[in-house]
Amino acid sequence: MSTDAQDVVLVVEDEPVILMILTDYLRAEGYHVLEAENGEQAFEILASKPHLDLLISDFRLPGGINGVQIAEPAVKLRPDLKVIFISGYPQEIRETDSPITRKAPILEKPFDLDVLQEKIRELLA
Repeated sequence: MSTDAQDVVLVVEDEPVILMILTDYLRAEGYHVLEAENGEQAFEILASKPHLDLLISDFRLPGGINGVQIAEPAVKLRPDLKVIFISGYPQEIRETDSPITRKAPILEKPFDLDVLQEKIRELLA
């Protein structure tokens, strides 16, 4: 369980089943979870929520905005925001050559939820 029940996590995932699994898991671990199914929804949340601790984003998303394109401006606005990328195509994330992809963990789908929790704990410690 999260040591701080105030940890706020934004999950950006277009696959409804994966979004539900991640959201349910993170809430059970004590996190406050916000959900977005695409880049547009993610940007709306980023613009309206003053506090976020962690962004977990899929790379391939509908609407022409990928996870890196969400994370880059999010981290510029919130330098303390931590990021984890999740994707069935992790090499595509690395190929963006964005500075954020050199430090943010990239989890290849399918991944174990315990591995996700371990990464979250490392980042939010």
